[in-house]
Amino acid sequence: MGDILVAAATVIDYVLGAYKWIIIIAAILSWVNPDPYNPIVRFIYSVTEPVFRPIRKLIGYRLGPIDISPIIVILVIIFLQLSLVRYLLKLGYKLGGG
Repeated sequence: MGDILVAAATVIDYVLGAYKWIIIIAAILSWVNPDPYNPIVRFIYSVTEPVFRPIRKLIGYRLGPIDISPIIVILVIIFLQLSLVRYLLKLGYKLGGG
């Protein structure tokens, strides 16, 4: 059971890290106004907009034209990596994984 938790924590950490980079790329793309029909751009927007939308509804554009939803999502990802992933790793090692 410990090995499964360690493996799950590692996979979750990699997925969160990759998603953090996708968020950063989406934020950069919002500055340069890319071709909306580009498949890569469409993919990035399709995986980030469902996460940004509730944050934008809750917070709105309180800083004027600056959209802070990517910053909030990145902070949540970092929090999850530092809390959930570390907890799962510690629990996995405690149960004899590793």
